[in-house]
Amino acid sequence: MSDTAEVRPPLPPFTRETAIQKVRAAEDAWNTRDPKRVALAYTPQSVWRNRAEFITGREAIAEFLSRKWARELDYRLIKELWAFTENRIAVRFAYECHDDSGNWFRSYGNENWEFDENGLMARRFASINDLPIAAKDRLFHWPPGRRPDDHPGLSDLGL
Repeated sequence: MSDTAEVRPPLPPFTRETAIQKVRAAEDAWNTRDPKRVALAYTPQSVWRNRAEFITGREAIAEFLSRKWARELDYRLIKELWAFTENRIAVRFAYECHDDSGNWFRSYGNENWEFDENGLMARRFASINDLPIAAKDRLFHWPPGRRPDDHPGLSDLGL
């Protein structure tokens, strides 16, 4: 590792504990809905597949996230570790949001992540399905930002 290289701990190879830390750090960042901050967790040439969209590079990631959060309002996300190896992590996630007409959705998905030696994500592949829900059926109730430590996770919510 170069002394000037960007480093984003925890670093691979992952243990169960560090993989869980990495997943929570990603969840926390995404819940800020700050595209530039989130993009810094990825390598400058990170490769994404998000649904049917293919994205390469931090600038494109930040632009994608800006578009995403402009239409997915009151966004709340929970991620959970599914599996891990030395430099790869698989997560499952769900998020809730509404559109500008007030229609609520819960989106479910899986992501596969691959990290470089500095702990930056080099590859992200996401598969996502959207389910319309009634506002009364929402499960993610916390103020904007980080999910509180005492808020149930996906498994606790039966998702």
